[in-house]
Amino acid sequence: MEEYGFYAMLDRMQYINRWGLMRNTRTENIKEHSFDVAVIAFALCSIHNNMVKDDETAIKPDPYKVQAYALYHDCTEIITGDLPTPIKYRSREITSAYKEVEHEAALSLVDLLPEDEELRAQYLDLLDPAKDTDEKVLMHKLVKAADKISAYIKCLREESSGSTEFSAAKKATGEAVKAMGLPEADYFMKHYVPPYGYTLDEISGKD
Repeated sequence: MEEYGFYAMLDRMQYINRWGLMRNTRTENIKEHSFDVAVIAFALCSIHNNMVKDDETAIKPDPYKVQAYALYHDCTEIITGDLPTPIKYRSREITSAYKEVEHEAALSLVDLLPEDEELRAQYLDLLDPAKDTDEKVLMHKLVKAADKISAYIKCLREESSGSTEFSAAKKATGEAVKAMGLPEADYFMKHYVPPYGYTLDEISGKD
């Protein structure tokens, strides 16, 4: 009987913690982070499609496909680990080298699937998506924005727990989201992010 370790390996995402250089009041692993990014990415895509619904020439990605890209966007870190952002983007050389490492990690994960060319290609597209069309470029931007918004929310949660460790990261991440120039991301930040810092009673509308 053939056995394949692909999904068991993905389950190991729960053991890879984010924000390794920061003092966390609550640790966050890449498995739960990926869920958060997938939820936000779906929302951003839906907001985008609603904003351009009357424009027949506008790109309107499938929210479920964007959500799938978001869900798998950090899977390669099972192999590479979570490299801190200041290091990952310190120089073009480091960024380029890390991209290559991520690609090799994606191939290693796909090798844990049955030897079916179509199946492996489908998962490789999720683990290491190409940006060969305007639609894929937009989907990548939406996932990237969702990733940054998720990071901002993490900082907000830490701040609401009384920690000042994430104050600088919150400011930098908020500025990074704004700098992306995505109206759907700005809309989400304005209308959906503030309640993440509320108490349960405040979120539910109870006095």
